[in-house]
Amino acid sequence: MMKAKELRSMSVEALSQELGKLRREQFNLRIQSATGQGSKPDQKSKVRKDIARIETIMRELKNAEILEQAQ
Repeated sequence: MMKAKELRSMSVEALSQELGKLRREQFNLRIQSATGQGSKPDQKSKVRKDIARIETIMRELKNAEILEQAQ
């Protein structure tokens, strides 16, 4: 699980790459669960929360950029 403080120090490109990795991991966990191989049921919720955390920080960065351009 990644901390928001760590994520805020990352660049947008790094956040996008991390988001891609987490989405692949989420897909793999979904497939494992569907085939009955889900060994870590708590991992699905952790990945989902990490994805939401990254998307929130990316949205904050985008909004800050828009505000800077408006001034």
